[in-house]
Amino acid sequence: MAEELVFIPGRWDITYNYAAGKVSSKFFAELRDNKRLMGIKCSRCGRVMMPPRGFCERCFAPAGEWVEVGPEGTIQAFTITVEKFEGNPDPPFAVAYVQLDGADTAMLNYVRGLDFSDLNRAAESLRVGTRVRVVYKEQRAGEVTDFEYELV
Repeated sequence: MAEELVFIPGRWDITYNYAAGKVSSKFFAELRDNKRLMGIKCSRCGRVMMPPRGFCERCFAPAGEWVEVGPEGTIQAFTITVEKFEGNPDPPFAVAYVQLDGADTAMLNYVRGLDFSDLNRAAESLRVGTRVRVVYKEQRAGEVTDFEYELV
């Protein structure tokens, strides 16, 4: 006889402040104050990481010099969300991992300006390899959502 699995409902609603650290703080300040997306180059292998981090996860060397990336890039992966998730825009919406020009890694963000009346057509417009450009919001707060991607 199979044992019954018991499920106990729960909810966490925690307000907190995340310490972004030195590298991310510079990234967010450049985004907010100068409308610039800055990657950071590995001091050993030369990879330009986006978003920037303090060390290269490939060779574990410390990060080196700052490099401006974009403003255009190529979609590496995407998804269209049709269900409501707390903290996200009302569906449908799309997000894409984009390798910005000059970067060796991809960064996730929303894609704006899509027609979702036909989800298959919207997905086709986001296929891997599609070119996009960064569009900055007029009012920026130093957050990753201070910009979005749009099709070129």
